[in-house]
Amino acid sequence: MLFYLKKFIGGMLLPLPFLLAVIGIAILLLWFTRWQKTAKVLLTAGWLALFLLSLQPVADSLLKPVESRFATWQGEPKAQYIVVLGGGYTWNPRWAPSSNLINNSLPRVTEGVRLWLANPGSTLIFTGAPAVTNPVSTAEAGARVAESLGVPRDAIVTLDTPKDTEEEAAAVAKRIGDKPFLLVTSASHLSRALIFFRHQGLNPIPAPANQMAIESALNPWERVIPSPLWLMHSDRAAYETLGRVWQWLKGSSGEPGDQ
Repeated sequence: MLFYLKKFIGGMLLPLPFLLAVIGIAILLLWFTRWQKTAKVLLTAGWLALFLLSLQPVADSLLKPVESRFATWQGEPKAQYIVVLGGGYTWNPRWAPSSNLINNSLPRVTEGVRLWLANPGSTLIFTGAPAVTNPVSTAEAGARVAESLGVPRDAIVTLDTPKDTEEEAAAVAKRIGDKPFLLVTSASHLSRALIFFRHQGLNPIPAPANQMAIESALNPWERVIPSPLWLMHSDRAAYETLGRVWQWLKGSSGEPGDQ
């Protein structure tokens, strides 16, 4: 119950649902109360915040500090194990396998496959429990996509009971002990994930994937027109900030090193 409550409260504090709630309250005040000035302030503030968070310069300035701490793995050090953390997914057998990996999951899996190819003889470990109504687990969905990309099943291990990053760290510790491994997750999530894994006494090697904050050239109009893509970047920055606060409140808040 605590897990689902955490997800619900955390979800409601993200930019889009939070600002929609603020705007909704403002509309109720405008229609049904005499608090017209308060309603106008809330409505204006909610609209302005939603507008700004949907602009690329604002969104990526929030996201970049969260995801830029660790560099992409470029061949060293080598590792016997590659751990790919689970993310958003569904499973429809009529779709192309990769279409079942939502948002952050597909870049994690493809980066895991790249690292597996660069580390001959290594084992790919996918983590993540099934969604509430899905018979296929997050870990199994990732494994099936890796298979479709040429990774043999005997080079894949699935850990399909962990529901969150803390549980994933415990499951990996039980499976491989203190052996070094490449830890693949979204760049924005990596710092928080490393804390959990090192808290278990493990030796993860950071391997970020799914970098989203754009520093390279864009068309001028892409920087000034609000877009749900940039709002998603703001959402990611907020999600990881909230996750780090929750981690700190629980007490496992040691800062991960840079190596």
